[in-house]
Amino acid sequence: MNSFVLLVRRGYGLLVTVANYLQSPLLLVLRIYFFWQLFLAGRGKLSNMGKVIEFFTSLGIPAPAVNAYFVSCLECFGGLLLIVGLASRPIAFMIVISMCVAYITADSEAVASFFSDPDKFVKADPFPYLLVALIIFVFGPGWLSIDALLGRTIWKRDVRPLDKSVTVPSPQRDRS
Repeated sequence: MNSFVLLVRRGYGLLVTVANYLQSPLLLVLRIYFFWQLFLAGRGKLSNMGKVIEFFTSLGIPAPAVNAYFVSCLECFGGLLLIVGLASRPIAFMIVISMCVAYITADSEAVASFFSDPDKFVKADPFPYLLVALIIFVFGPGWLSIDALLGRTIWKRDVRPLDKSVTVPSPQRDRS
């Protein structure tokens, strides 16, 4: 094989290996930064619930008091759970839904101009939380999380599918 092709192949392999090892630290940084901000937003809503209910009422959201408490608790406690990486995918999914509802109700103009003026959509308040929650929902919290720790200890499964050198025995069924 050509030495140049071999060099490119090894270089690419090294690049992929390094990138694979950086996935979990990057997911951790995203979780800590963005979901700390979401926690603070939820805590602020919980401490000013009257104003939040009034705002939800002005947007025409049904059952504004119930939804205000639900969204505030989701942002506050869901943000904390995502920081530590516990129940990450279900919580991230709920935050994705919550941010989509926020877009539709509070930033409907940004949604309507998604294709004509994408900057308006990207600069809206729900966007960073929506994006990072989607990332965590799709890729998981990474191995630097409580979910991964539980997966390795309690459920006895490898939560790092990119590491092909680790073999996980399949669970044995009791045939009696």
